[in-house]
Amino acid sequence: MPLHIADLPAPIVKLIRDGIAIPAHPLALTRSRELDPRRQCALSRYYIDAGARGLAVGVHTTQFAIRDFGMLQPVLELARDTAESWDKRPIVMVAGLVGSTRQATSEADLAVGLGYHAGLLSLAAHRGASEDSLIEHCRAVAARIPLFGFYLQEAVGGIPLSAMFWRRFAEIDNVVGVKIAPFNRYRTLDVVRGIVAAKAEDRVALYTGNDDHIVLDLITPFTVRRGDDEMTIRIKGGLLGHWSVWTKRAVELLDRCHAAAAQKGIEAELLALDAKVTDCNAAVFDVANAFAGVIAGCHEVLRRQGLLVGTWCLDPHEKLGPGQADEITRVMREHPELTDDEFVAENLERWLS
Repeated sequence: MPLHIADLPAPIVKLIRDGIAIPAHPLALTRSRELDPRRQCALSRYYIDAGARGLAVGVHTTQFAIRDFGMLQPVLELARDTAESWDKRPIVMVAGLVGSTRQATSEADLAVGLGYHAGLLSLAAHRGASEDSLIEHCRAVAARIPLFGFYLQEAVGGIPLSAMFWRRFAEIDNVVGVKIAPFNRYRTLDVVRGIVAAKAEDRVALYTGNDDHIVLDLITPFTVRRGDDEMTIRIKGGLLGHWSVWTKRAVELLDRCHAAAAQKGIEAELLALDAKVTDCNAAVFDVANAFAGVIAGCHEVLRRQGLLVGTWCLDPHEKLGPGQADEITRVMREHPELTDDEFVAENLERWLS
C-alpha cells in the first residue's frame, strides 16, 4: 500500500518540519563480515538515548552494498524493532533508496511495509540521465513513499543537480525534505533557490548533509528573491554521517543552533564552533585521503567507545586511510567537548544487553 504524507502521524510530520537530528546509521559487522545484530541494536539504542529523534538506515553510512549481501531487510527490521521497543516517543524512520526505478520502488515498498515514514532517494545510479528522466524517476518512487531528496557529493558518487531540478523535485507533492550534501556552497544555494522557486518552503524541510559545514548551515538565514519578495528560509535539521558518532553532542549542538537562529544575533563562539566541528569531520571522514576512509572512520570512533568491535566494512579494501587513526586521536584530544565518551561508557552495558 503506497504511503503519502497525509497518511503519516501528525507528530512525525511535525518532527520532520521542526528539524531534528537524524544520524545515518552505520553497519555493525563481525570479523567475518556478517551482521552483528547485538551491536547493530546497541547503535540504535545509543542514538535514541542520545536524543536523536530519527534514524536513517540503508544509506551511504550503512553501506549501499548491504543490498548485495542480502542485508537490507534485516538491517531495516532491526532498526525499526529497536526504535519501537526502546523508546515510546515517536522516531522518524528513514530508509535509503537506491538504484534503477524498479529497484528503488521495490525498496520503497519494502520500507513502507516495515513501517518506515520516508525514503532518502539516491540518484547516483542515474549519472548521465536527463533532468526529465531524473524527475520521472523521482515521481515514480514518490508514488510509493514520502521522499527526502538527496544531493550527494560527487566524491562518493553523487551527480550535479541544477536549481531547476530542485524546483521540479520540490513540486512533487509527496516530498517531505531534502538532505543537502554536495559539500559545495554554490550547489547548496541551488537547492535553496529551487525550494523557494517551487513555493515549497513550508512543506519541504531542508536538512544539512554538508558534514563539512554543519553549524553554519544550521544558523544561516538563506534569503532568496521570489518575484518582488525576499524569502528567508533555514536549514532545520541534520541527516548526517558525522552525527553517527558523538551523537549526544550533536543533539545538543542542534538545540543550540535552533536557539541561536531564533535570536537576532549569532555569538562569535558559535561561529568558531563551526571550524572545530569541521576539523573533527575532516579526521573522521578521511579528507586527507579523498574520503577513502569515510565509513571506516565512523567505525573507528565507535570502536574506541566499545559500541563496535572493529572497523570492518563489507568491502575488505575499505579501511582507515594512512594517518587517519592519528588524526582521530588528535581531534579527540583537541576538542574533547565535542565527544561523548563518558555518556557512552555510562550506558554501554545497558545498550548491549
